[in-house]
Amino acid sequence: IRSTNSGASGVSGSLVFSSGTSLKGNSGAIVIGTGAATSGRGGLVSISAGSGTSGVGGLVSILSGRSTVHTGGALSIESGEGTATSSGVITIRTTNSGASGVSGSLVFSSGTAVEGNSGSIVMGTGAATTGRGGLVSISAGS
Repeated sequence: IRSTNSGASGVSGSLVFSSGTSLKGNSGAIVIGTGAATSGRGGLVSISAGSGTSGVGGLVSILSGRSTVHTGGALSIESGEGTATSSGVITIRTTNSGASGVSGSLVFSSGTAVEGNSGSIVMGTGAATTGRGGLVSISAGS
């Protein structure tokens, strides 16, 4: 499923995947995934935004739902489990700058609390059953 390219001027079309609004009960779900592989690698799900040649690059935004009466939605990013060997890697980084400019920033921040405590930022490593515990390292560039 794709929109067609734009002409000499203009923009390409949009694709919208959306479940409908529910007046009572839960709204629908959108599930994107690949099937399991019995004797090979699992599939790939890739989400990317386009490059901008005369403006900024595209934006990828992931936002969990808002609630007006209960806790807002959660966002979970996890690597895959390796039942026989290692689990997968999660990399969060900005890329290098171009010929002029600066590299992007990483911001980890909890929100402001109107009543009660604001959120926590917790960084740590898992326990090691038969080895050393992991390392948490924070460094600045030279």
